[in-house]
Amino acid sequence: MVFLLVEDSRPARNLIKNYISEIDFGRPCKFFEAESGEEAVMMLQTYGIDFALLDLNLSTKMTGLDILKEIRKSDRHKHLPVLMISGESDKANVIQSIKLGANDFIVKPIDQKSFADKILKIIKNSK
Repeated sequence: MVFLLVEDSRPARNLIKNYISEIDFGRPCKFFEAESGEEAVMMLQTYGIDFALLDLNLSTKMTGLDILKEIRKSDRHKHLPVLMISGESDKANVIQSIKLGANDFIVKPIDQKSFADKILKIIKNSK
């Protein structure tokens, strides 16, 4: 299982990777990490990604929503499972993320059990 984790905070990336590593997928996990939207788009074009986790508010030119738009307009990635992550629980962000094609949305601080449940549900529903 290959994850693309787009988050501009290293501690948050490490926490998310630890949470994912605790989930039993029946196969090993590999992570590609990006701190910026531009880096994320390059990784999507270069590597075989099975699941994307996108921070909504990146401190770069591209936001998580911009990356999501790029993913959904690509024939290669239009069905890629995407979980949006944000420190903001504003309903407008959640609605916009889902409208643009995110599979689900989780708010920081991340509850480990809810996070695992969401990832497993997304994977199950995307098969």
